This record gives sequence, structure tokens and C-alpha cells, in this order.
Amino acid sequence: MNTSVHAPIETDAVIVGAGPVGLFQVFELGLLEIKAHVIDSLTAVGGQCVELYPDKPIYDIPAVPICTGQELTDSLLKQIAPFGAEFHLGQEVTLVQKREDGRFDLETSTGTKFITKTIFIAAGVGSFQPRTIKVDGIDKFENKQLFYRVKDPARFEGRNIVICGGGDSALDWALNLHGKAESVIMVHRREEFRAAPASVAKMRDLCEQFEMQLLIGQVTGFEEANDTLTEIKVTGADGVTRRLPLDDLLVFFGLSPKLGPIAEWGLDIERKQLVVDTEKFETNVPGIFAVGDINTYPGKKKLILSGFHEAALAAFGAAPYIFPDKKIHMQYTTTSPKLHKVLGVESPVFD
Repeated sequence: MNTSVHAPIETDAVIVGAGPVGLFQVFELGLLEIKAHVIDSLTAVGGQCVELYPDKPIYDIPAVPICTGQELTDSLLKQIAPFGAEFHLGQEVTLVQKREDGRFDLETSTGTKFITKTIFIAAGVGSFQPRTIKVDGIDKFENKQLFYRVKDPARFEGRNIVICGGGDSALDWALNLHGKAESVIMVHRREEFRAAPASVAKMRDLCEQFEMQLLIGQVTGFEEANDTLTEIKVTGADGVTRRLPLDDLLVFFGLSPKLGPIAEWGLDIERKQLVVDTEKFETNVPGIFAVGDINTYPGKKKLILSGFHEAALAAFGAAPYIFPDKKIHMQYTTTSPKLHKVLGVESPVFD
């Protein structure tokens, strides 16, 4: 939506980032009767969960034994539906400026303008790009036989797959595609992995059973025939280069975070993350909060459930900016008739 020819949208809150934590921020603000607009550079909601691994299972959402990134996003969208948040997708925040009246002028790359009392940055690792494989000429196979993310796992069924990387994504997809792909070979530059120990143990067990292979080394070249990638060359620590025939190459070297324009907003930044307090998750700029993976504080853990907790406290921290003359009382969704009304549900009758 391009509103460059219209007056700015006046609102109480703008959330930058439509991943799980940004979506839950809508919910926590909604319980306090604060309506939010949500901006994301991606063209769909869900953030990293949906963009990078929509079908990857997530096991650590409280009371949800297992769900995929897409299922989590769909559930959050259903949960926040009563609050009528407006989404502005496919656009990046390019300008944030404090106004004399204490509010903020905010503008996006498509010219959408806002005047908002508060800003919540839930931008994950910022504008993220997968780290690419550094082999001259191999990039021409990207999204044909070279992939940095898995959007359709069925695409790899019955194929000979080589997976590069040593983190959770590499291990998760190696284990996920085992038994579905014709063959799976993992390539990692060293024996040690940065993934969950249980995943590494399972991978090594499968290798011992000859159901998967692990090769220590780095991809240094490739062969092609008729514009098709036919094999890669892997040079080991011993200096020997081995040739691996393959149908598809999956590369998971992690994400390269780019804060982008956020770096220009005058916020305290530590190692590309925004410094916040642990009472309100507010940045050094009053009225600007940061929740989820983009923030940092002593003891920070990059977990979705941590982001949910941060979103709750950030909402209460923001309330005085929006309702300066109103005392905010803690209420429970189980028993509060007011919250039931906000959520559009009937108040239960207890005997």
C-alpha cells in the first residue's frame, strides 16, 4: 500500500517486523486496547520462520508439543484477529524522527507515512541474507539446483542431495530429508558442529549405519553438463579433492544480519543488536522498544518464547506513553470480562 499522497497514518503503535514475536506483540498491545500497524520488508507475514523453514518442526512453544513455522504463524494470526492490526508488507522503514510533541514520524520505502506514539522493533536479525557459498560461477544454479532455504521439501524426494553447513538448519534438513531423498551427504569444514548435540548424534549414528555420509572439507569447485550441475569438488584437510555427484546442493552457512536503516536511528547497538533494559525492553530512546532476536541484554537467549515474554512487558512499558492519565491494571484473560469483550469471546460462568 502506497500512501505517499495521503496524510500520515496516526496511530498508537507501529511494530517493525511480522515474525512470531511481532505478531504476539500485536496481541499483548491489543489486550491493553492499543491498536498497532505492522511493517515488514517481506511480502508475507511469519518472518524467518516462514521465509526460511516453513515446514521445519518447532518443539519449544509452551503447550504446543510440535508445530511448523507456518502453523505457528497461522495460529498467531488467528489469535490476533480480534485486534484488527493493519499490515504494510514489502516495505522497509527508512526514516524515524522524534517530533516536538513526543511522537515519532516514521516513513517506509514505499512512501507510507506514520505519526506514532510508540515503536516496537521486532525485526529478528534485521534484514537477513543467507551467507552464500564462495565458488566462482556456481551461483548460476541458485534456485535451480543450489538452495539456501527449503520452501518445498517434496522437491528433494528421490534426489541425491549434498548439504553443506554445521549448524541446526543443516542438521535438521539432513535428518528431515533422510529416507525421502535418494541419498544425503553432509559436507562440513570440521569435525565439530554448532547444532543440537542430539541432532549431531543422530546424524553420526546414521552415518555408521551407512544411511548417510559425512565428508569433512570445503567445496572448491564443480562440474556441469548441459547447464546442469552434475558434481561438486570437496577438498579435505588432507589436501585431497574428492568429487561428489549430486542432483541438488543445499547450503546452510547461517544468516548475515544487516540492521539496515535501523542503524541510523540513534539507538544503542552492541554487535548488531539493540541494547534494552529488562523491565520494559525499551531502548535508549524513550518510546522505542525492541523485542525478540534483535535485542540484547545480560542473559539474553534467542528463543521465540523469550520474545513472547519480552512482548508482554514491552506492551505494559509502552502503555504510559499512550494513556498517560490512565492507571494500567494487570488483568487475566481467564477471568476478566473486559478482556473477554476485547477478544470477542463470552465470559464463562463458573459454579
